Amino acid sequence: MSAPFRYYLRVRYAECDAQKVVFNARYGAYVDLGFTEFLRALGYGEALADGGIDFQLVRQTFEWKASARYDQVIELTPRLTHLGNTSFTLYTEFRIAGEERVFATAETVYVHVDASTLGKQPLPEHLRTALARGAPDAVIDHAAYVK
Repeated sequence: MSAPFRYYLRVRYAECDAQKVVFNARYGAYVDLGFTEFLRALGYGEALADGGIDFQLVRQTFEWKASARYDQVIELTPRLTHLGNTSFTLYTEFRIAGEERVFATAETVYVHVDASTLGKQPLPEHLRTALARGAPDAVIDHAAYVK
């Protein structure tokens, strides 16, 4: 069985509050980073950069059971849970790297839009197929995490 797509990042000092706990608003940026790298792993990095594909966030819901702290490495595992005509839902689990326990989750709904008009449009079939397939076994490591 293949492993899910994984994205590793290291918590930076500027992302924390005075107690060196990741400020809650930073988690939205983490989901965005993980989603961008997920798209890169699917082969859509250039299309995202040049406006060939574009998305807008519709809704984002978080649940925390614990927090990450300064200098910890976080492992994000985003995966699709719903694929509609113009939108899709990405479910992201957050773990401290090397731990099994999920300490936070995010459910994010994106809509596919035209990059110039920002009007929503149907997901192209090639993108639907790629999103449904996912990026099993792909790992993007921006933390220099040593396993």
